[in-house]
Amino acid sequence: MKRDQQEEVQALQDTMHVLGGKWRLLIINSICNGNHRFREIERSIPGISTRMLSRELKEMELNNLVKRTEDRDADIPVKYESTDYCRSFGSIILEMISWGKQHRKHIMARGK
Repeated sequence: MKRDQQEEVQALQDTMHVLGGKWRLLIINSICNGNHRFREIERSIPGISTRMLSRELKEMELNNLVKRTEDRDADIPVKYESTDYCRSFGSIILEMISWGKQHRKHIMARGK
């Protein structure tokens, strides 16, 4: 394998590791759409369990994708926000959403 190909494979593997899994992009999308409380995020993602959301948020915090702030005196004692680092791939997520919509139309049209 050529060096350029190796670098591409490594870059894709790194990206898939950070964003991988069934839930992370959905969690990021939820937070970026204004859901900052744990229960808001949980309710916005059908099928995710409390345990899975908790685990994913901790992992995402370690990867600098979300920031967890705690203020016992605030109306919202625990708040999750996307980091600048997380928002740096916002255009990629939007492109994935666009492709997903096109794909669904393509498949639906093919089935007719």
